[in-house]
Amino acid sequence: MVVKIMPNDKNNSPQGKLADVEMHFTDGAMAGLRLLGFAVWEKKNGTGRSVTLPSRPYSVNGERRNFSLLRPVTDPKAQDRIRDLVLQAYADFESQAALAS
Repeated sequence: MVVKIMPNDKNNSPQGKLADVEMHFTDGAMAGLRLLGFAVWEKKNGTGRSVTLPSRPYSVNGERRNFSLLRPVTDPKAQDRIRDLVLQAYADFESQAALAS
């Protein structure tokens, strides 16, 4: 699997959004497919970054909510592993961009 980072360098996304992220699968049953909907955000308090996972919006009694499309089967920490993978890929992307400039 390859984690593809698309930086928000045009500033046309919401405030604090640093990048969109895709997972490109290179092996197994999902080879040749990609999973969209991940994003890296600057935390509102300015200390660190967070990752949002693919989700679908819906409304209940006029209140807007999101249903996560990537859900753990049994281990709730499984989502943390994906978030850590995305954050590491973004850190690597930043390092490479800094070296290139």
